[in-house]
Amino acid sequence: MKILMILTSHDKLGDTGDKTGFWLEEFAAPYYVFKDAGADITLASPKGGQPPLDPKSNTDDAQTEATERFKADSDAQKALANTEVLSTVSADGFDAIFYPGGHGPLWDLANDGDSISLIETFAYSGRPIGAVCHAPAVFKYPKGKDGKPFVLGKTVTGFTNTEEKGVGLIDVVPFLVEDMLKENGGHYKKGDDWASFVVTDGKLVTGQNPASSAEAAKKLLALLR
Repeated sequence: MKILMILTSHDKLGDTGDKTGFWLEEFAAPYYVFKDAGADITLASPKGGQPPLDPKSNTDDAQTEATERFKADSDAQKALANTEVLSTVSADGFDAIFYPGGHGPLWDLANDGDSISLIETFAYSGRPIGAVCHAPAVFKYPKGKDGKPFVLGKTVTGFTNTEEKGVGLIDVVPFLVEDMLKENGGHYKKGDDWASFVVTDGKLVTGQNPASSAEAAKKLLALLR
C-alpha cells in the first residue's frame, strides 16, 4: 500500500500574531496506523521541507501515545522534515490520500490548485480519500466529474462550529469547516464535541476532530483491504 499524506505549509493564525500549522496528533496517529499496517508513506506539503507545527498541539496536555512515539522516532522526524513539494507529486502509484488537520489548511491547502487536482484525480479513479478535523477544508473547491462540488450529496464531518467557538477562533478563521461542507451540499454529521467521530461515504473518510485521527486512518485502511 502506498499512501500520500499532505500537510499544510501555512504558519500564521490570521492577523492574531500567533502561529498555527498542522496538529501533531492528527499527523502522528494516522502516520503510525498506516506504518504499522505496512504502508509505504510519502509526505508532501505546498512548500516542501518541514511543515509548521501548531505550538498548541505540542503542549503537555495535547500529547498522546502516538505523539510521544513520534518524538522518540528519529526516522519519522526526518521524514517530516523533508516533505516533498506538493507541485512535484503525481497521483500515479498511490493507493490513497490523507490530509491531517490543524488550522493551517484553511489558508493554504483549501485554495491550493495542486491539492485540488490530486483530490479530483483520486476521486475520479475511485481511490480512497481521507481528511480529519480542519483538513476537510481541502474539499472547498474540488469538483466531481459533473462539475458540481465534490462533497455534494456525500455524508461528511469535520471540525464543528461549536468546537471552533470553543477554541475562540470563530472570528479568526477564513471560513468555518462545518458551514462550508453544508454550503457545498454535503450531508454534514457530527458527534459530541472533542469525542471521536468518523464518517465513511463510499471512498471518502472524514473525521471530526483530533480525537478522530486514528479511527479515520483505520477506516481509510479498511477501504484498501
